[in-house]
Amino acid sequence: MVDVLIAFHIRILCYWIKMKSLLISLPLIVAATFAGAAEYELKLHHFYAASEPAHKEVLIPWAKKVEELTNGRVSIKIIGGMGLGGKPKDLTTQARTGKVDLIWTVNGYSGKEFLRTEVFELPFVHTNDPVATNLAMREMFESDLKEDYQGLEVMFLHSSQGHAFQSNGYAVRKPSDLRGKRARTPSRTGAWTLETLEAKPFSVPVRSIPQTLQRRMVTTIMLPFTANPLLKLNQHITHMTEGVEGTRFGTAIFQVSMGQDRWNSLPPDIQAAFREANDEWILRKAGEVWHEDENRGLALMKKFKREHVVLNESETAAFEKALQPVTERWIKEVEKEGIDGRALVNKAKTLIGKHSE
Repeated sequence: MVDVLIAFHIRILCYWIKMKSLLISLPLIVAATFAGAAEYELKLHHFYAASEPAHKEVLIPWAKKVEELTNGRVSIKIIGGMGLGGKPKDLTTQARTGKVDLIWTVNGYSGKEFLRTEVFELPFVHTNDPVATNLAMREMFESDLKEDYQGLEVMFLHSSQGHAFQSNGYAVRKPSDLRGKRARTPSRTGAWTLETLEAKPFSVPVRSIPQTLQRRMVTTIMLPFTANPLLKLNQHITHMTEGVEGTRFGTAIFQVSMGQDRWNSLPPDIQAAFREANDEWILRKAGEVWHEDENRGLALMKKFKREHVVLNESETAAFEKALQPVTERWIKEVEKEGIDGRALVNKAKTLIGKHSE
């Protein structure tokens, strides 16, 4: 009986020791569980498919760079395809109002909101080098562009490869080839380009382009080759036209931005880490990724025997002359807002030329 009692008390003692050890270690377990949790958990919202190279090869590496520079205090969850609701044109409002923390969007979706930055969308300002255009925008940002972005803290701006003319049933070789044709425009400056060539601009979202071509609502689109695989445009496009050495007829400007209130809520060391992540490396990477993706899109079209038209110097010059009124129209419009548009055009061209060398 005594042995039974001794054994019972020993078990009670062991249980008490085990529970005491657990209680002592519990705070350490809890601390270890939350040690990996970021102090600032941010969401980046955009309109593009998460499967696309811009998402995987530009946005994800940039987000990882921020996380690395902040030693994990910041985490960025990237949600593509308008997964948090709304339409692409709503993205800047979502950032300003705090519905989301960060956005990646096309400036042209917001009409004339980013008036100064539109200079880079004009035909024959950006030509064929997205890295050079990205670096030029960076150099001009503080002095010439920043005022466009009220309520936003811009992380970085970048360009697409630029708009080629892609058509169904005919080749675009000279300005008059678009006369009377219905054509999809990517932006208001793109609409001006088409109007100047006496085409009929038609605006539809990127995802609706295949149906629009299939129904013959348009027969030409202004679009980089980047989107061709995603949209399966080999089924709807027969000819693709670009100028000499890959010159394009305008471009789309993208921004990665944070809402200003969200930015102001971050401490100085976190802001400094973002600024470091927004440096030249990401501008070069964005341009290089876009260029490589463009080549993949073109390769798809060639695989299906679609005709790739590359204009010679004189043919390209004919388009440049025909489209000069687009630039003049833009200069006159921005002058009404007190902006020296001609100076912006000249500066943008000069800096793109410098960074192309």
